[in-house]
Order: sequence, then structure tokens, then C-alpha cells
Amino acid sequence: MKLKTQEDIDLVKSLISPPGDTLLETIEALGITQSDLANRMARPNKTINEIIQGKTAITPETAIQLERVTGVPADFWLEREKNYRLELAEILEAERVLQEKEWLANFPIKEMIKLGWIQVSTKDPLEWVEAIFRFFRVGNKEGFYNCSCYTALDAPDYRLTNQDGKNPYALAAWLRKGEIQAETLEVASYDKKKFKDSLQEIKHLMADHPEDFFARLTGLAGEAGVKVVHTPSLPHAKVHGATRWIGDTPVIQLSNQFKRNDIFWFTFFHEAGHILKHGKKELFIEGIEPTELAKVKEQEADDFAISLTFSVKEEAEFMALGQNGWTTKQVSDFAKKVGTHPAMIVGRLERNKLITPGQGYIHGFYQKIEL
Repeated sequence: MKLKTQEDIDLVKSLISPPGDTLLETIEALGITQSDLANRMARPNKTINEIIQGKTAITPETAIQLERVTGVPADFWLEREKNYRLELAEILEAERVLQEKEWLANFPIKEMIKLGWIQVSTKDPLEWVEAIFRFFRVGNKEGFYNCSCYTALDAPDYRLTNQDGKNPYALAAWLRKGEIQAETLEVASYDKKKFKDSLQEIKHLMADHPEDFFARLTGLAGEAGVKVVHTPSLPHAKVHGATRWIGDTPVIQLSNQFKRNDIFWFTFFHEAGHILKHGKKELFIEGIEPTELAKVKEQEADDFAISLTFSVKEEAEFMALGQNGWTTKQVSDFAKKVGTHPAMIVGRLERNKLITPGQGYIHGFYQKIEL
């Protein structure tokens, strides 16, 4: 019986009995007292009494001796003991989980259910806690705090603060979902040179932005041994992307948080920069303020992304065209000339506060990405 409520727990408590109950019925039917049984098994009376009360478990040795005395197979006693102990453990675990149901409020469970990340059939907190444990592949609440998806958020290079406005439980769930998605992908062995070379073709995808761009992006990256997954952002996660190695395979996880092509592509190339320039043991999370230790590496990844999306040299050349502002034709023509997307140019101008926000939307340069 699956324990979902306190009523379920109370019912099971009233129904289960230790194997000692069966043992007592058996010896009484045989006309054997507890003292007789103890003598026949050369065991202390106390031990036999504790077995009958369920305080002491029936071991394989005890089961064999019981078979000899009672004629009931040892397998029966062992199976009876196993089932009883399992039922006790389920009751104790269910009671403990119910006491921790407030812990569930840390997670954006409704959104996780809506996205299909976890499956539940009721609104009972016990079932929801079980679903969270299975999602993270942990045995209990304490195990969750030891899992890499959570401990990474307090690593030396990235640290959440009260000012971040981010929920570490939501971030941990987002990272864990990325791991699950990555497990299903088959890619080639990682080849650094092949991945670096593939970025030129991926840059063409950015510029042309065909409808199947994401499938082609994951295909090109996969041929070079890099897994790319899209994981929808959760409330209060506020993360653009992350890079980490799972075994010998690098994984790029993208949230597409703002569904805007310039942000999506810059984030991808930024994460690619981490793979090519930084270590396998490091986790990089975009959207969390890096510590001083990580700022240098983040700048290196930014510079790498800039070089592939709209380089410093290209930016300087474009700036020279617009002493009195820029026309939409100039933006489009220059983007075509340097092999980028107009949104990358307009996005840079906005970030540098050279044009008012929203110009990319007004002139149709920003493209909405739905994945």
C-alpha cells in the first residue's frame, strides 16, 4: 500500500504485525511454549520473547533453526521478517516526510509539474516529497543538500546572496533537469578542434536563424562531442545558461529566459568559450554574480562571445558609420557584411546605451525564440 496520508499510515500501523505473531500461533498449535522453543534452539528465553514481540529480527540462522523445530520453511520466516521490516521502514519514513512538508515550499513544484519534470497524481505532500526525492535521485532531505546541483550554488566561484532575488532550490532543480536531459543525448567523443571549427558554421546559423536552428545547433555541437540542452527557466531561477562537464562530455544548458535571439546566441557562444578556455571540473552559471575568483574567466568567456557575434573591431567600424545615428538599412547591410544577425548589433548598441531600449523590437531586428 502506498502511504500518502496520515490516515494511510494509521491504517497500515493497525494492520501490520511482526513475524513473532505468526511464530507464537505456530508453537501454540504445536503445544510448544516459548521456554520450550528457547531450549530446543539453545537460545535465551529473552531472545525468543523479543523475536515474538518484533524487537529482534529473525536472521537466516534463526530461520533455519525455526524450520527444524516448527517444520515451517526458513524461506517463509525470512520473507515474513523482510516484509515486516520494510513496512516499518515505510511507516517511519512517511511520518518523517510528513513532518517536513513545509520544506516543499522551497521548490516551484507547480511549475515543475506543469513542465512535466515530476509526475504526481494527488496534491498530497507525501507524494510530492517523494517526487522531489526521485527527481534529484536522493534518498532524503539531507541527501538533497549533498547533491551537486545544490552544492554548486555555494561553490568558490559563484555564491548566491540575499540580494540576488534567486531561489537556490529552483536553480538546483533547473540544473538537475539539465543533467536528466543530457543523459538522453548521444554525441561523439569530445574533440576540441572540431568544436572550435564548428562554431563558424554555428555563427552562420545565428546570422540566418532558420526555423530548425536549434536542431542544427545541437547536431553540429554533438558531432564535436558537446551536448546542448534547452531547459525552460523556473520562477526565481533567473539564469541564462550554464556550462559543466559530466564525465568527459561538456554540457551547455540554455534557458532562453527572455526568448530573444541576441541574448540566446550570446549566451551560447559565452558557454562555448568556457568549454574551450576553462577547466573540466568547473561549473559556470550565467545569471549568478561571480566572485572575484571567477570574474576573470567570465570576462574571457564574454570576450570570446563578442569575437564571434559582433567583434570589437567590427563594432568600431560600425560606429564610424553613425555620427548622427544609424539607419535600419545600415544595420542590416553591416550585419550581412560581417556575417552576424542585426539583433546582435542593435543589442550591443542598447547595452552601451547608445540607442533607447526597444529599438530592436520596433525595427523588427529582435526575433522571438520559442523552443
